[in-house]
Amino acid sequence: MENNQDIDKRFNDASKLSEEPAVFPGFDNVWAKVEEQLDKKEEKKRILPVWFPYGIAASLMIGLGAFYFITKDKTHESSEPLIVKNRTETHSEKNSVRATDSIVRSKIEKEIEASELSQKLPDLAYEDAKVPKDRGRVAAAQKNDEIFALKRSDYSTDEYYIKKKDQTVISAPQIKRKQWDDTTTTKSIEEVVVTSLMATKKNAAQSSASSTIQPNYIASNSNVSQALAGRVAGIQIQAYGSQRRNRNAMANKPGTPNIGYLNNNNPIVIRGMKSLDSTNEPLIVVNGKVEGRNYFSTLNPEKIESMEVVKGAGASALYGSRGVNGVIVVKTKRLSRKEKRRMEKMEQTINQYKPNPVSDNEGYDEFVENPFELTKNQPLSTFSIDVDNAAYSNIRRMINNGQAVDKNAVRIEEMINYFKYTYPQPKNNDPFSVNTEYSDAPWNPDHKLLKIGLQGKNIAMDKLPASNFVFLIDVSGSMDSPNKLPLLKSSFKVLLDQLRPQDKVGIVVYAGSAGMVLTPTSAQEKEKIMLALDNLQAGGSTAGGAGIELAYKLAQENFIKGGNNRVVIATDGDFNVGASSTSNVQALIEEKRKSGVFLTCLGFGMGNYKDNMLETLADKGNGNYAYIDNLQEANKFLGKEFAGSMYAIAKDVKIQVEFNPKYVSSYRLIGYENRKLKNEDFTNDKIDAGELGSGHTVTALYEIIPAGTKSEFLPNDSSLKYTRTESSGDFGSELATVKFRYKKPDGDASKEISQVVGNASGKLSSASSDFKFASSVAWFGLVLRKSDLIRKKDFSEIENLARQGKANDTEGYRSEFVRLIESYKAISK
Repeated sequence: MENNQDIDKRFNDASKLSEEPAVFPGFDNVWAKVEEQLDKKEEKKRILPVWFPYGIAASLMIGLGAFYFITKDKTHESSEPLIVKNRTETHSEKNSVRATDSIVRSKIEKEIEASELSQKLPDLAYEDAKVPKDRGRVAAAQKNDEIFALKRSDYSTDEYYIKKKDQTVISAPQIKRKQWDDTTTTKSIEEVVVTSLMATKKNAAQSSASSTIQPNYIASNSNVSQALAGRVAGIQIQAYGSQRRNRNAMANKPGTPNIGYLNNNNPIVIRGMKSLDSTNEPLIVVNGKVEGRNYFSTLNPEKIESMEVVKGAGASALYGSRGVNGVIVVKTKRLSRKEKRRMEKMEQTINQYKPNPVSDNEGYDEFVENPFELTKNQPLSTFSIDVDNAAYSNIRRMINNGQAVDKNAVRIEEMINYFKYTYPQPKNNDPFSVNTEYSDAPWNPDHKLLKIGLQGKNIAMDKLPASNFVFLIDVSGSMDSPNKLPLLKSSFKVLLDQLRPQDKVGIVVYAGSAGMVLTPTSAQEKEKIMLALDNLQAGGSTAGGAGIELAYKLAQENFIKGGNNRVVIATDGDFNVGASSTSNVQALIEEKRKSGVFLTCLGFGMGNYKDNMLETLADKGNGNYAYIDNLQEANKFLGKEFAGSMYAIAKDVKIQVEFNPKYVSSYRLIGYENRKLKNEDFTNDKIDAGELGSGHTVTALYEIIPAGTKSEFLPNDSSLKYTRTESSGDFGSELATVKFRYKKPDGDASKEISQVVGNASGKLSSASSDFKFASSVAWFGLVLRKSDLIRKKDFSEIENLARQGKANDTEGYRSEFVRLIESYKAISK
């Protein structure tokens, strides 16, 4: 017991003596093994506290030192007291103990000192008494690269650990002090460090797959702008001219890696977005918080888990006008609880407005564009008017979502008639005025364009008859989407704001079956109607046919004689129970229109949207058709244009144009492919046609090949043996005669009016703004349909013509069309 106490006392006394050179045999080998084990742990990316490996090393050295002291002389006899043996020894053992403990203490003190210094100066490149001249440049480069170096020294080596800010540790090979002193005289510090880093397999994996890293571009290699360029869909990094010159200069240097030369000042632009203010920089959001460009540029790309581009309605829903140039949403790998909550809330909003690609599950009827007709063989052209505008808003949805436009979704007449034109009001008792204009065709310069426009009579709201509305609402499972049933409810509330106390509203819904939710109720009880709407929920299959039957039954039971009786159906058009095919629904709606009840179709949603079903319903059911892609469109169709959309002033309106072969060699009707009628149907009052609403405008365009004009699109002339095709007389300068037939909303007999068009053509530059704008819309539609009957297809020319026709754009719809051309031009490249 006494011997043991004496040993402890001797050990403590020895540790208090002054440090002497280490004489512990094999100590270097032991330390090397410790270092080897630590390096293996670091290569596995295991993050340990700074003091942990050194604590282990210190413990091992203390234990080995004590063990060595006790067992140094293995030849002594076990019965001989160790304390006696030690008293007769020289001071060599004491020196060994002192050296061992001195080394342990020295290393621990140095590590504590280095740790404290690294916390105070996180961007310090090296901690050494000998600071090379280029230390400042290294520190700056490493700061930009978000890398800093920590140096740990013992008696024989300088070892460097390169540590990313995400705590990933990369161990560099050891650099002998002599090697360091030699190399720093001819090489920069960066080259020494990078050379040592490149020697390890670990760092090779961290070097962005580059075979060589040039020291001068270390900072650029981890710049977030480089990480974005070409890797995130929808983002464009604009490089400055000087950077492009540098890039070209370096391109011819052998071994130069393709690591990018983008700096923190490169503008980031979201493709397909047109700036509405002086800048086009997007809003940058990191972990649910709006951050500045400087913060974003210094963000370590390795910390980024995901990045998403949000624009259009999604960006507006998140940040309103601040998101006008789009939003870049960045999510890092490690989030706090607060950041997680913010990101979950953001992701919910983004998912509501996330675009779905136009899929094969959307339904569009194929059709062939109208061909050119030889006037001498077919001088008559007959068609039904069309006041639908669903095609335009549907195409707008596709373009704004960056989707390919289905050519069969492009109905040019609906695109043209989406916009209002400044035609004069009718002067007589006729329900509409007739207006024509004749000028050059912009897409085929040798051709002409005839514009025919109708202007419906404006009737004041207090003069409109009482209304009997039945809302037929699809609440099937397919409507369970933010841009369907929720948007539908908001849209109907816009409609309710236009109604008067004498107007009535009933609500019928359908899913697996049909049912009545609200009996016809005065619009004065708005809260009751809105409550019925708010309680609707989506689920089940889609029995559209049963819903139509019940809605018309309710409308007929509450029919107002001389009033406005109308079913308003809101759906994505996906009927799958009962009468579900287009032909079956067509037969059903043709039967129901005999009741005198009109029909308005409102389309919602995407992905499974059935445009062909809703177009059939509107065309065959004395109705009109609009596609609601956002609340602004609902406000336009159901709010601002409420009277024209919901109150018909004429029905079964037909147009027949007879061309004079003296001036017209050939012609074709632009659009209206689904509205063409047989020539004999013009005077047949049993044939259904389109309806014209209060204040509504209808526009049609004919492309004409003038007589004597050589055109590649002129049809081949077939000589007839028995039929005379010459002009039957001299009609002066008459180009054509336009005839119209219509019925009153509650009438069965049609009335005809006519108007002569003169052969007086002006240049396109002197045409009216309405002519220029309507022709630009038609031109855009022809390009979207990939028409084979036009020569010029340049979007810039279309945009320029549309800008010339922007006059009287009080609501901004024409300006929106110009931006739509710009967006499509950007995404179609």
